[in-house]
Amino acid sequence: MSQCIAKRKLLYSLKGSSERHPFVVQVLAPRELKKGEVAFEFAEGTAVCSVEFSGLPGASTENTYGADSLQALQLAIDVEPILKRLSKKYDLFFPTGEGYFEE
Repeated sequence: MSQCIAKRKLLYSLKGSSERHPFVVQVLAPRELKKGEVAFEFAEGTAVCSVEFSGLPGASTENTYGADSLQALQLAIDVEPILKRLSKKYDLFFPTGEGYFEE
């Protein structure tokens, strides 16, 4: 398992519920892909960077691929599109209670 290199602590509630629960978004260190690991062709040096959601039901690990580890990290660190997609099911909040997305 890769090392967590960045994280963000947030709160969520199911749409229509006021009960809030903590969860953590974690970006894991990028790593080079190995032959046979994925179902697509890739060049030597291609890397993957994973984003995990600890404590958020139904959220799966998101993998981002790049030509190298720097590009994979650059693409993965932008978690906003993933959180925006999750906001269709959940209301998201900063730990201070403020809404994550201005609506």
